Amino acid sequence: MKRILIILSLTVVMSFVLLGNAKLHAATMDDRIESSAKQTYVFKTYLKNDDITVSSSDGEVTLTGTVEEEPHLSLAGDTVAGLPDVKSVDNKLTIQERTHSAGTDAWLITKVKLALLFHKNVNAAATSVSAEEGVITLRGEASSIAQKDLTGEYAGDVEGVRSVNNMMSVPASAQDKSMIGMKAEALGEAVDDASITAMVKGTLLYHRSTSALNTNVVTEKGVVTLKGKAGNDAEKALAGKLANDVHGVKKVVNDMTTD
Repeated sequence: MKRILIILSLTVVMSFVLLGNAKLHAATMDDRIESSAKQTYVFKTYLKNDDITVSSSDGEVTLTGTVEEEPHLSLAGDTVAGLPDVKSVDNKLTIQERTHSAGTDAWLITKVKLALLFHKNVNAAATSVSAEEGVITLRGEASSIAQKDLTGEYAGDVEGVRSVNNMMSVPASAQDKSMIGMKAEALGEAVDDASITAMVKGTLLYHRSTSALNTNVVTEKGVVTLKGKAGNDAEKALAGKLANDVHGVKKVVNDMTTD
């Protein structure tokens, strides 16, 4: 009888120890998720002016606060969803009242700027974007004719853009040079996998040619794997091309299927 009581006592003690360790592990994991989110490339680069609170409870994350622009909602949610140990994301972020309404020229400018920011072979920082009744005008300086053309191509493929007036200049000394993009890697900025996944998803969403694709994006050490269904080989190839030009992407494995 005494032996049984001892065993029962030890069992109870071990249960409390295991429970305590589990709670400690969960708390440590939640702290890591919350701090990791703020350290991602997306949060430090694109969402740095937004007021976002990341709260995690056993891997279930809630986002609260305000963002400046509508595209930032999904960008924040997708980035956090890609972090290790995150089980789910409840995105309760709201848009600041001063944010422009969907469908307006100001809203379109925001989408074009974001689309250009994600791509490493265009220079978003040196590109000025304006809009009038859906017509986008690009100004600034491109490093080559190829970069100018690519900037216009990306801007023109953003959902809602009617046409593009590409007024970007190319220095005579640069016209014969190969295209040089403002790559985050070249500037010494580390681009984490969660940020890459979010940017690839955003890129495919903002471009009208790929916005309707049902694409699953997974990133591991900079290698992006695309899965899902494309309407044809051209759509599949374009999805791969757009993904490959996102900051931080080292390689794209395109496993999408076609009808």
